[in-house]
Amino acid sequence: MIRKSISQISQILCILLILGISSCSKTATGTGVTPTPKPEPKPPVQEQTGHQGSQFNIPLAGNAFVTSPSTGFTETIADPAGLKNWTSSNTVISTYVKFPKAGKIRISVLAKAAAEGENNSVELRIGDQKKSFNINSATQKEYMIGDFNVTAGYVKIDLQGVRASNLYYGELSEMIISGDATLGGLTYANKTDFYYWARRGPSCHLSYTVPTSENVNYYYSEINVPVGQDPVGSYFMANGFGEGYFGFQVNSTSERRILFSVWSPFNTDNPNNIPEDQKIKLNRKGPDVYTGEFGNEGSGGQSYLKYTWKAGTTYRFLLKGEPDGNNKTDYTAWFYKTETNEWVLIASFKRPATNTYLKGFHGFLENFSPNNGHFGRTANYMNQWVRTAAGSWLKVNEAKFTVDNTYNQKQRIDALGGANETGFFLKNGGFFNDYVAPNTKFTFNNSQSAPSIDLTKLP
Repeated sequence: MIRKSISQISQILCILLILGISSCSKTATGTGVTPTPKPEPKPPVQEQTGHQGSQFNIPLAGNAFVTSPSTGFTETIADPAGLKNWTSSNTVISTYVKFPKAGKIRISVLAKAAAEGENNSVELRIGDQKKSFNINSATQKEYMIGDFNVTAGYVKIDLQGVRASNLYYGELSEMIISGDATLGGLTYANKTDFYYWARRGPSCHLSYTVPTSENVNYYYSEINVPVGQDPVGSYFMANGFGEGYFGFQVNSTSERRILFSVWSPFNTDNPNNIPEDQKIKLNRKGPDVYTGEFGNEGSGGQSYLKYTWKAGTTYRFLLKGEPDGNNKTDYTAWFYKTETNEWVLIASFKRPATNTYLKGFHGFLENFSPNNGHFGRTANYMNQWVRTAAGSWLKVNEAKFTVDNTYNQKQRIDALGGANETGFFLKNGGFFNDYVAPNTKFTFNNSQSAPSIDLTKLP
């Protein structure tokens, strides 16, 4: 009986082992059931709350714009404080940063509320990605927002108010960005002295190759600004020369000007400092033309005609420069009103201590409004000619693309120039990613005839 009990117990143990404890098989090939191992438990996911690796502090003072202002908006981008007077939930503040590669970034902001304990909610957006955060401290502190995916090139980062405890959403001075998309460094305005210029955007130029070594006394060119490429603050300069510039600009939504200026040989930004014998003197001017002095970018004589020129229309510019034989040079500018088919005189100035014909033929494109630097603008620079003092018209077929120090210092690099089907072109603003190396030369085979102008009948 005992042996039988032991045998029964052994059979029971084998059955239990077969059910999952171990194998009872006695075969050499091990055909018993092998249990599936249980996975190792994963550690809990830790939410990232700080920056890792290199991080970049992006000052709003040099990189942000009020891109969707509300009616009568009060928001300003102040230097060096950043965003202030933020009162409207309709206002969008956009910061532009150029990334060297696509990838993930982490963003935080330095901000403060108007009063302690406020609970102001703000949304940050990159494309269709958006996250909200609260600003609640009257002392500036860092607020972590989170992770976003970005593409290579310029990226627009938007801020918009969601809820304000009182009148203001808060003041923001910097964005802090890290992540693998920053490897290689970011392009943004990081030099205090360039904040104003960076918000205006880089100026760009076409330096024309004059096809003669003879004295030249006339420059002729044409400009056509495509429809929609003429935001307020744009200056399209047609006939630049060594001592001044001549072109047209957009001064406001209701005012446009034809502008002609000549620098004094006395180097100063304050026209009041110019000695009397080095002041630019007015010879004559056309009807309704304002004349006076200018400063802040050198100083000298200025003239302009208020004229509602139109995008999509081609306009003609003619400049004369010739010594008067008394160590002075006379510069005269005419503008062709396409709408009425007539040349009009802008002004004629006499520059002292100067004995030269025209030199340094060039055109340029700039924005003079720092609040409008996020808008793009472009123009076609066409049909350039020079006339020698001996009376021969010569076509210009080559231009070199150059940029200003804002671009050279890598504060902003959204400027472009080249040749197209009509001649040459310039483009800047809008934070685009097309690229042409500065100092690149372009050619265009100008097949048009020389300008047909009776110079003796000009006003």
